[in-house]
Amino acid sequence: MNISDLKPAPGSKKKRQRVGRGEAAGKGKYAGRGIKGQGSRGGKPKSAAFEGGQLPLVRRLPFKRGFNNIFRVNFQEVRLDWLVDRVDNGATVTPALLAEIGLIRDASRPVVVLGNGDAIKKKLTVHAHRFTKSASEKISNAGGATTIIPIRIKGARVTVKKLRQAELARLQAGE
Repeated sequence: MNISDLKPAPGSKKKRQRVGRGEAAGKGKYAGRGIKGQGSRGGKPKSAAFEGGQLPLVRRLPFKRGFNNIFRVNFQEVRLDWLVDRVDNGATVTPALLAEIGLIRDASRPVVVLGNGDAIKKKLTVHAHRFTKSASEKISNAGGATTIIPIRIKGARVTVKKLRQAELARLQAGE
């Protein structure tokens, strides 16, 4: 096989339509542009967004920059120094208890414990969805324990992440 033997696939090459070459050619006289009007004239072609003098859709819409991250998890923040002030020594802290004492608004939403403040003296067992590194260190140094509550996946995250059925069932069961 030589380079001279190569040919395009049959039907892939087509001669272009030569417009304005007499009426017998099929695209004569007005060359497919009609008789009068903006499209019949020469000059600058219309853009894809052109709407005939009407304000274009792009300019009618309000400015909206950025995007909405469907995977974002909004945590309710609890500072460790607030927690120590309001909870007794040896207590087990859960999101329900935090909502009861007024540190968070909703016990069903995820909670993060932040490590603000100095080293703590109280021995606490804290259940939350997330801990900062300093918070977990301060709690364990005081003799307490941290337990991470798994976040239940729901809504768009389930469909986009395409979890395996067994894993999804395990997450929804709350294991």
